[in-house]
Amino acid sequence: MLMERIEPGGGRGLVAPPGPWLPWPVQTAIFTWWRHLWAKSLREKYGDVIALDIYPWRKVILLYDPAHIGAMFTSPPSRFNAGEGNRVMSPVMGEQSVFMADGAEHRRLRRLMAPLFGKTAVRGYLETVQELTEKEVDTWPLATTFESHDRMRELTLDIMSRVTFGMADGRIFDELRAQLGKLLSMDLAVLMGLNVPAARRYGPWRRALELLHSIDVLIYATIEERRGVPDLAQRDDVLSRLLVAGEGDDRLSPKEIRDQVITLLIAGHETTATGLAWALHELARNPRVAKEATRAALTDDTAYLDAVVKESLRQHPVIFEVTWTLTEDVELAGFRLPKGATLMPMIGIVQNDPANHPAPDEFRPERFLGPEIPPSTWIPFGGGARRCVGANFAMMEAVEVLRVLLSRRAITTDRRKPEAASSKHVAFAPARGARISAPPLAEIDRAMR
Repeated sequence: MLMERIEPGGGRGLVAPPGPWLPWPVQTAIFTWWRHLWAKSLREKYGDVIALDIYPWRKVILLYDPAHIGAMFTSPPSRFNAGEGNRVMSPVMGEQSVFMADGAEHRRLRRLMAPLFGKTAVRGYLETVQELTEKEVDTWPLATTFESHDRMRELTLDIMSRVTFGMADGRIFDELRAQLGKLLSMDLAVLMGLNVPAARRYGPWRRALELLHSIDVLIYATIEERRGVPDLAQRDDVLSRLLVAGEGDDRLSPKEIRDQVITLLIAGHETTATGLAWALHELARNPRVAKEATRAALTDDTAYLDAVVKESLRQHPVIFEVTWTLTEDVELAGFRLPKGATLMPMIGIVQNDPANHPAPDEFRPERFLGPEIPPSTWIPFGGGARRCVGANFAMMEAVEVLRVLLSRRAITTDRRKPEAASSKHVAFAPARGARISAPPLAEIDRAMR
């Protein structure tokens, strides 16, 4: 194995990974604002295993080699506390979120939640995605340029709200959706700042706490109301299924349900919206691919649309890294990685490395229609025991949204220059909003049906 446990008293001759000699506040600032550029330059200088000192994790190990990342993902789950590495989001998602849990508790939550996003359950959400996407595209301007990221954020919030709560209208639902929209529009720095107790009394952090409290009141009211409906066991929305998941002491408490709901909304809204915005951006810049994607949409060739989504997530991963914290000392590539260190696979760099994907700057969905790509070179949903529980739903949603959009509108742009990535909310989004034009699809294109 590439990653081996170091027994007590062992590991002689191993050295710590190399890294920059800068104070942790400086490293934190650079990593926060210039993550991608710095991570690339660090690799050129230090290699594939690099040590950083950044807040809030402090001991951080960057990984760039797919073999090392694969060893991490296939290690025994007891070797890592991935939830500990995610603690930065606990004030928002909650201490009992599947995102924060480790060990037996993580396995329990995954077991209870997995059926909600299995292939059968995901197919049941398809009609909702189609309906809401058709409603959204009918509001698009016919002749003017607009920021598609904003439109995708509105759409995916509608989709996730409906899938999660199952309510199409109603005062509580409308108020909850409005409050969630405000929360999901907050800057990531504000949400992360809630980890500092002293900050919670001031300015944006105090307002964030007040907003979270108002959302909690609405969620708990919805939970209580939903418990009393006579057809609860027959409902297929996420909230209803969480309420009936498990038996006896294995049932989820209201707090556990609240934390899973918030986690799913945060993880499933912004990331999918950003991934779709990147896909539209690349389709607008690549007429050949756009033409083929339109053909696929009009002929229900979901395999090609699936490849478009995968290529977009390869070239523009919306999450730059995942964080797993070691519970024991291990050896990797001749280095000692100490207990308590947080390992971070550099997803964006791995997926855009020409050694892993030839001509990575070219948008080529066809690379996902051929032989299987090498292991751990396409990891937008993470991997191993912590792979995103909603990955199946996210892929279905993105493919169906593209199918509906491309069967009604042509995606174009007068600006072929690629947009830079900018850290927005919880994802790396197009800096200019993925600006596109979307005129009605010409009759000659519709004839491809």
